[in-house]
Amino acid sequence: MFEHHTQPVLPRAAFFKRLVRHSVMALLIVLASLIAGMVGYHASEGLSWIDAFVNAAMILGGMGPVNELHTTVGKLFAGFYALYSGIVFLIAAGIMFAPVLHRFLHHFHLEISAADKKQGTHRQKSD
Repeated sequence: MFEHHTQPVLPRAAFFKRLVRHSVMALLIVLASLIAGMVGYHASEGLSWIDAFVNAAMILGGMGPVNELHTTVGKLFAGFYALYSGIVFLIAAGIMFAPVLHRFLHHFHLEISAADKKQGTHRQKSD
């Protein structure tokens, strides 16, 4: 998926294409999570679709639920959905920032390799 450290840095146009592809993947994960939350709130608490959307979006965004929860099933769902949402946030952020971090580290590695070659020092592989 990413270029090897011995390969040159990806051209800027290809990098932006990769960045868009990763952003779309993260957006799809967040959208699927939002829909799952809406279905969960609608089924467990009997909320209207718009109220289910607001509650799911608020929890997914880290703000907390809007409507008061009345059922045990709804409270359990909200708790597990909040835990799940925290993990989804980390995964989506990781997917979006992976190309940027990789490009930075790849560029940094190429600079170190060029400096080593210029000085005539080569790192030995250790077992």
